Amino acid sequence: MKTMLQYQIKNNVALISMDSAPVNALGLPMREALVNHLHLAFGDDAVKAVVITSNLSLFCGGADIEEFDSDMLWASPNLHELIDTVENGPRLVIAAINGIVVGGGLELALGCDYRIVRQSAKLGLPEIKLGLFPAAGGTQRLPRIAGLKTATDMILSGNPIGADAAAACGLADRVVASDDDFIAQALSYAEELVAARAPRRHCAEMQVDLSQVGDDFFDLTRAAIRVKSHGQLAPEYCLKSIELSTQRALAEALKIDTASFIELLKTPQARAMIHLFFAEREANKIPDAKVDKQGYDPVTREIGEVGVIGAGTMGSGIAIACLDAGFPVTLVESSRSALDRGLDYIAKHYHRAVDKGRISQDNARQLIARINGSLDYQTLASADLLIEAVFEDMEIKQTVFEKLDEVCKPGAILASNTSTLDLNAIAKITSRPNDVVGLHFFSPANIMRLLETVRGEATDADVIKTVLLFAKRIRKLPVVVGVCFGFVGNRMFEPYFREGSRLLLEGASPEQVDQVLSKFGMAMGIVSVADLAGIDVSYRVRESRRGEFVQDPSYQVIQDKLYQLGRYGQKTGRGSYFYADREKTSDPEVITLCEQLASELGVIRREISDQEILQRCLYPLINEGAQILDEGIASRAGDCDLIWVNGYGFPAWRGGPLWYADEIGLDRVLAGMNQYRESLGDYGEIWFKPAPLLERLVAEGGKLSDFKKT
Repeated sequence: MKTMLQYQIKNNVALISMDSAPVNALGLPMREALVNHLHLAFGDDAVKAVVITSNLSLFCGGADIEEFDSDMLWASPNLHELIDTVENGPRLVIAAINGIVVGGGLELALGCDYRIVRQSAKLGLPEIKLGLFPAAGGTQRLPRIAGLKTATDMILSGNPIGADAAAACGLADRVVASDDDFIAQALSYAEELVAARAPRRHCAEMQVDLSQVGDDFFDLTRAAIRVKSHGQLAPEYCLKSIELSTQRALAEALKIDTASFIELLKTPQARAMIHLFFAEREANKIPDAKVDKQGYDPVTREIGEVGVIGAGTMGSGIAIACLDAGFPVTLVESSRSALDRGLDYIAKHYHRAVDKGRISQDNARQLIARINGSLDYQTLASADLLIEAVFEDMEIKQTVFEKLDEVCKPGAILASNTSTLDLNAIAKITSRPNDVVGLHFFSPANIMRLLETVRGEATDADVIKTVLLFAKRIRKLPVVVGVCFGFVGNRMFEPYFREGSRLLLEGASPEQVDQVLSKFGMAMGIVSVADLAGIDVSYRVRESRRGEFVQDPSYQVIQDKLYQLGRYGQKTGRGSYFYADREKTSDPEVITLCEQLASELGVIRREISDQEILQRCLYPLINEGAQILDEGIASRAGDCDLIWVNGYGFPAWRGGPLWYADEIGLDRVLAGMNQYRESLGDYGEIWFKPAPLLERLVAEGGKLSDFKKT
């Protein structure tokens, strides 16, 4: 059995190297191993210093989150006790940070006397992204070591900093070039410190320097996070704990932090965000993609060159994501003007990045040089992955795939960026449907993290495995789904959007609908979303399916009327709102329009409560998710949650729509669906029928998050 770490003596320096894939998680076994070997080193008179490092490409991924719902998190030695062992030992302890270090791993490093860091390393405390705060000393030691402002920025954002920034603030004592022998440099640094009789540096003896911030620092920061947090608890817990570092001794503050952490860990918000953490892990596990049709584990295909068809905003964004990841890209368009616009968009993107100091001028030139614009499909002959990003029209997309089928080499993966259309119908137009997959990017494609990965009925297992690896390389979150109209994200969006519009017909104002959803935590209310996305875009999607909704003459009638009036949203200055220089204001004409349409359709307008708006928008969304699970379009409830949090602005601290449903109780959702089914008459009978799975789970006392399709 492989040990969790390696222990060596090198010239009077004890080298403790963590070696527990995948991330050196600080679970109980690792904590025990570290404490035991620290004591071994401290008890050896020949040892003058201790270096803690890693044999993996990263230093440490922090605490073992699987312990968070068990007593093992606090079992001795817990993380506090491990760090106390480091701080209070009789020898200098140096953290040799060879790669990424986050969470409890950085807290361990903060307990060391000195930190030597590889140039390529990243250091961060991302606990706020789990609905928590770094309570094993992160909020107490980081302000003392790195300064109050830097510590506050790191903890409240959850984002890591690089080695140079760490050195600038005092978090890193020495930075080593990435191509140097890091362990040799770390050992040499330890020997240098011993020879210089370098002092121990215990955070308990340090004070937070308040001279670099104003007296109103915490008041201003608290006001800022209230605006941004949208009801989240973790930011305030973080700030309170940081403030504590300026008021209490280290030991006392750590005791208070532990009690606060236990309190926060028990909240629905922490549960929700931890659920999303594990959902991301599970999303990589595709049950029916482990083996191919012949029964063996698929080998991934090589992707060295990418082709993108369509140089619009989406295609250009996809090209940028691929360029950033190091892929050479061929961008193909049907007209010179469209191609030039796309290439110009990409060039300006990188020039802006230079102006903002994000990349160097040389780097920008290298990135731009990696893209080849073309009007000829033959230039795609050598590409390994082709991504179609043309207009959302079946005939146009099929024409593109016919051309790709003719020119692309055997084994090339043909991907469609379709957001709603039948991938199987696109695949069947080719002679190689097994090579066809859906890669639904979200706009802007170079920024949005979600990549809805659509597996067609003929898609080979190795194609799925390959595009999952590709997604990670371009820094996307891939979630595999099956084929149906809208797949998972847009199929669940349809009832959400439908109810947001219907409520306007019944008497709610656009502002009321948006305010209720924003207060719930959505990034933007649905009426504003429609204006931003383009009322003409959603109209064309509806037109392609109009025959499915003849049973309801009121279906999206307001959005259709806005389209007919040329009110396409922000792009035309008018949609459900009036826009001037991107400033949004109410438009009384929309209320008049709603009143007229309601009168024509016999819909009685009334005062609608905020509670009804929230339930009417969310319950059908949840209900559709349950139906998607039952049909096997999504493998897990967590997959639906990831899609909605990362692609549609659902608040992460609520865990996604299906997790939220479990939290409030599926019986409550079912009762709400039945209530509106009855109270809304014919409309309710059409649109508020509960999904059979929802009814079954309520009867069985089950949860959507536990459901597995058999």
